[in-house]
Amino acid sequence: MTPENIANTIEGFRLDGQLAVVTGASRGLGEGCAVALAGAGADVALIGRSQHDLDAVARKIIDLDRTAHVLVGDVTETTALSQALGELPPFQIFVNNAGTNHPQPFLEVDEDTFDMVMDLNLRAAFFAAQAAARLMAAHKTGGSIINMSSQAGHRALQDRSVYSASKFAIEGLTKAMAFELADQNIRVNSVAPTFVETPMTKAGLAQKDFRDYVEGKIKLPRLGQIGDVAAAVLFLASPAASMITGTSLLVDGGWTVD
Repeated sequence: MTPENIANTIEGFRLDGQLAVVTGASRGLGEGCAVALAGAGADVALIGRSQHDLDAVARKIIDLDRTAHVLVGDVTETTALSQALGELPPFQIFVNNAGTNHPQPFLEVDEDTFDMVMDLNLRAAFFAAQAAARLMAAHKTGGSIINMSSQAGHRALQDRSVYSASKFAIEGLTKAMAFELADQNIRVNSVAPTFVETPMTKAGLAQKDFRDYVEGKIKLPRLGQIGDVAAAVLFLASPAASMITGTSLLVDGGWTVD
């Protein structure tokens, strides 16, 4: 790909002939990423816990003339997830998106909350990425693994100590994976969004004081949208990012610049 190609075509962002896997794909960021990847030409395997929601996303992918694979399951069940991934055709893109948050002041966090957030955001993400990388290496396809992080993996956020700890860990994991997997031609990066309007953030952003706080911290004059994050994932998955690994792409509207 030459600078002329980038300037004159969208060839560098096409994913034709590739299979992408997206965890947490039933709604929100996962759904948005899955549809964006399909729009760029990829077939998509959707992983989530709701058959009904996954089927709805699958219909959107089919409407784009792409193939959708629906895998219903819980990513915290790591052995079952590994087996399910192994039953797919070889894939070249893995979006490690499933995650959760439970805002709570640091002094009030109990072990159950800590374990719940860390089990999904770190433990499950670690072993999902490992299973994906093992298959990419075995199939000698190379590929792109994209870990969904957060600006909370770069900056402290009020009442989000456990969430922030999990995302700082994801940032470290991303760099370690990139270091170890480069010789397999597997690129590993993270996407770190600010607050984006999704089903998970809807309740918080409906509170005027919190929404005003968020809008005051984001330097650009709007909240993040699902499409902003999906575009970043699409870029990192694409040939246009073929020399990028071990980095974190902040999609934060300038929150972290000061």
